[in-house]
Amino acid sequence: MRSADTSIPIIYAHLTSEQIGRPAAQKHSQINWRVASGIVFYHLVALLGLVPGFFSWTGLTLALLGIYFFGGLGINLCYHRLLAHRSFTCPIWLEHCLAVIGVCCLQEAPARWVAIHRRHHHHADEAEDPHSPLVNFFWGHMGWLLVENDELRRLGVYERYSRDILQDPFYVRLERKKWLWVILLSWLIFFIGGCVAELALGGNAASAAQFGFSVLVWGVFVRTVLVWHITWSVNSVTHLWGYRNYQTDEGSRNNVLIGILSNGEGWHNNHHAAPRSARHGHRWWELDVTYLTIRALMLVGLARRVVLPSPHLAAAPANATMATRAFPEVPEAPGP
Repeated sequence: MRSADTSIPIIYAHLTSEQIGRPAAQKHSQINWRVASGIVFYHLVALLGLVPGFFSWTGLTLALLGIYFFGGLGINLCYHRLLAHRSFTCPIWLEHCLAVIGVCCLQEAPARWVAIHRRHHHHADEAEDPHSPLVNFFWGHMGWLLVENDELRRLGVYERYSRDILQDPFYVRLERKKWLWVILLSWLIFFIGGCVAELALGGNAASAAQFGFSVLVWGVFVRTVLVWHITWSVNSVTHLWGYRNYQTDEGSRNNVLIGILSNGEGWHNNHHAAPRSARHGHRWWELDVTYLTIRALMLVGLARRVVLPSPHLAAAPANATMATRAFPEVPEAPGP
């Protein structure tokens, strides 16, 4: 356990060592080899992008666009705002398509992701928080993923935090490791797509294979690693550095850099102040690309019942501490 000291931001000075330690069910010396090996493998393959034979401007473009398509639509819009917080509703076919896009980010199946995130809100910056950076920055960023945590595997966690997700047989199938086929299929699509494009432009078999591998390395592996670190930065950076629009009872902060890189997820203090809201950027200059996407879906009739910040939030006294940890474990769909 780590005790409160001067290295911890002043907002946490009231917390005890028990409140800011690692979860008790986390086995600190037992590495989760399934996760750790996957993370190492993806990082090593992503480094191939620095080798001239694997670089292409098309691959780089696909990686950058993929941050929005896979991270923005799959993780931010679907996993986070749609499934975890029920910030809006959409047709089930669209929800499932977005969930498959999210699965391609290799951040676990939707039900597990939702359960962990709702638990984070319920115990933000306390010992039960799966990834509080108060332990240390690396722990909050990715260290918590690398060790075993029995608590997050127990059926009770799913029952408490994501039973609404598992009422849909589609998500039950994904939870049974069916998502691994989605990952493998995405590899094939990028590689074969690159090969076919090069052949269509008059290339030979060797150049087609080289271009296919460059598209695979950049469009899948580099993009996945970038989305990982952007997502993890919301867990780590935005609970340590930034500014606060609201005096919440945990240390969430708005971070301009992460807010931009994450398509709006980095306005994290705003999010903790209004967890159900589909809009995370509360000030005019807090760009929230994910919310703008939800607005676009509204215009074409694909998003309904969009939850917005309460008008009372802006009227709250600046020095009033808001209780935000009493997060509804299984939110209901937004009302009409």
